[in-house]
Amino acid sequence: MKSIAALILCLFSAAAQAQPPAPKPQPFAEQAPPPAPDYASPAAWAAGIDDPGASRAVPAGATPAATRAKVDVFYIHPTTYLSNERWNQDIADKAANAWVDASVVARQASVFNACCRVFAPRYRQGSHLALSHFAGEGQQALALAYGDVERAFDYYIAHYNKGRPFILVGHSQGSLHLMKLLQRRIDGSPLQTQMVAAYVVGMTLLSEGDFGRAYKTIPICDTPAQTGCVVGWNSVLPTADIAKAVAVPEQGYAQRYGGEQTGKTVLCVNPLTFDRARPAASAASSKGAVPGDPGAGPVRAIVPHAVAAHCDRGLLVVEPDPALGLKPLPGDAMHYHDLGLFYEDVRENAVLRAASFVTAHPRG
Repeated sequence: MKSIAALILCLFSAAAQAQPPAPKPQPFAEQAPPPAPDYASPAAWAAGIDDPGASRAVPAGATPAATRAKVDVFYIHPTTYLSNERWNQDIADKAANAWVDASVVARQASVFNACCRVFAPRYRQGSHLALSHFAGEGQQALALAYGDVERAFDYYIAHYNKGRPFILVGHSQGSLHLMKLLQRRIDGSPLQTQMVAAYVVGMTLLSEGDFGRAYKTIPICDTPAQTGCVVGWNSVLPTADIAKAVAVPEQGYAQRYGGEQTGKTVLCVNPLTFDRARPAASAASSKGAVPGDPGAGPVRAIVPHAVAAHCDRGLLVVEPDPALGLKPLPGDAMHYHDLGLFYEDVRENAVLRAASFVTAHPRG
């Protein structure tokens, strides 16, 4: 369990390079949780019905934002809260919210404003403390966080969606919650007919064999324009120890399915092709990456032809141009850059899938 917790910490948390967790945290049951978000309030949305917030960003060189989008995006952000004392973020924490907006909403949610209206709930995300205790009390903190995500989605459906098609997007901790949301709210439900696609990014706990098992009726996206399906990838440098990186998720897969090995490969759909028959692509295929590490300030102009990528044993091995100035995490993971490396590629793919869905499902 310690090895699983370590992997989760590395892959989920924007605090992976921060200080170690407090040795004796206050037990989860003894710490009053932050107040629950009220999703009727604009303050509970980083991007919402009346204000797209930081998701309105359009870096130079990117496809323009949609003016009359016919599709929505529901985006679940990754871990950004670095506390080693609190299990969950209070969404009234203005400094924490500002970092969410600058580091991920502007750089990830904005990818989808060329196709869609963007909805991004604030939620009581699990903190660095929660992720560093993933095998223990951290599970309670993540359950609290998921509860917010589910309530936000339900509110979005009840009050804002009005039958429109939607795309679901998550990264890291956000993808953990999205995986559960797909099971509880989409798979086999009437809402499945409205789902254009789900981008479950930065999550090695999603395997090929989960489709048909955990997800009874939702398939993997095999082609770029396919709809009603799921894509995902996890970026690493060529110097990463791939065998070591996939060992824990493959073991977890076997544990989930009684020792089953078939389907244990982590899901990898190359975002340079979005075609499972084409798992490798050169930098010539790259439509545009965002340079620089996530942080404050405007999103920099995209750079085309700056990254090659191929799937290898379930991980996306990337070769970015050093001029992009992207820093890896320990283990040569490019987790911070899972979307930024492919900003324009994902952006254009979302436009394609949205258009494909709208054409196939015209509304009166």
